[in-house]
Amino acid sequence: MAKILVIDDERAIRSTLKEILEFEGYEVTTAEDGAAGVAAAQKDNFDLIYTDIKMPGMDGMDVLEQLHGTCPIIIISGHGNIETAVDALKKGAFDFIEKPLDLNRLLVTTKNALSHHELKQEVKQLKKQVAGKHTMVGESVAITHVRDIIQKVAPTEARVLITGANGTGKEVVARLIHEQSSRAHTPMVEVNCAAIPSELIESELFGHMKGSFTGAVKDRAGKFEQADGGTLFLDEIGDMSLAAQTKVLRALQENEITRVGSDKTIHVNVRVLAATNKNLTDEIAKGNFREDLFHRLNVIPIHVPALDERKEDIPLLVDYFAQQICAEQGTKFKAFSAAAIKALQQRTWPGNIRELRNVIERLIILAGDEISEQDVHDFA
Repeated sequence: MAKILVIDDERAIRSTLKEILEFEGYEVTTAEDGAAGVAAAQKDNFDLIYTDIKMPGMDGMDVLEQLHGTCPIIIISGHGNIETAVDALKKGAFDFIEKPLDLNRLLVTTKNALSHHELKQEVKQLKKQVAGKHTMVGESVAITHVRDIIQKVAPTEARVLITGANGTGKEVVARLIHEQSSRAHTPMVEVNCAAIPSELIESELFGHMKGSFTGAVKDRAGKFEQADGGTLFLDEIGDMSLAAQTKVLRALQENEITRVGSDKTIHVNVRVLAATNKNLTDEIAKGNFREDLFHRLNVIPIHVPALDERKEDIPLLVDYFAQQICAEQGTKFKAFSAAAIKALQQRTWPGNIRELRNVIERLIILAGDEISEQDVHDFA
């Protein structure tokens, strides 16, 4: 049930609004002036606030200033004019309604404001969930160093080359850089260069025109265009063909791309993050990677350590993944005994963080209420 606060110095207005809104199934609290309304809103969480604009002491604009951002606020007034309404909306009011109140307008505005608030709460919750998936867990010297570099480089526009073995969390590093950057409100578009056939990589990155090759049945924007204004993450860039590398280099140099089958250039504003599990210096020596592209990408290098290089983080990782997996599966949390964690620390982890998470999920599914050292030997 939605909770609504009505602030008005006229008892008749308060009573009428309370009666109408409660009849519609809302829970309504009233306050006789601005100060009492602010106190009520600070004490309880409301989904919507109605406030009169002309009240003794703290008026409706003061209430709006004090409570803006907590929930939608609708200004009601018997002294309304266009200037007042515009000023209220500029300061964050959801809407402005004149007295005498029109019942239909009141109910429609209430429904719209509550829907808006519910949507904002859902978005906020989703952002929290997404942010939780991109967490760098650990307190080791190695991972603390990576976290420090991320905090320094994220607010800049510098390109970053992320290196490390498979499963170490290179994508998490890229996501954290994007989320802490000025582009966080824009898309982060990911391209797995190893998963796209070499003959299609150029189309995937730069787009194509209808009829430019067999199967090109319509014009299509590439990943660079899709990421315009945001971040483009080129994962496993060491597997990109030399022809595509040449075009990527041009895009980075000139901030322009050309779709396959077109001679028209398109300006793009993209921050590029790249990652690889290969030693690009070796790939350059073999003739598999362009040295000039390497230097364009490698402005800020970040090496993500292997799990075997930071085993002191395993207890924290075990607890983090166990909490996450049990929540996902809707099961009671299963703790790991100290001996079980020690057994996990004594293992080698060629699959790194990804392998550790898989093992923890397997143990939670197959073992008892508390995971023991024997469970690790039996199932890990």
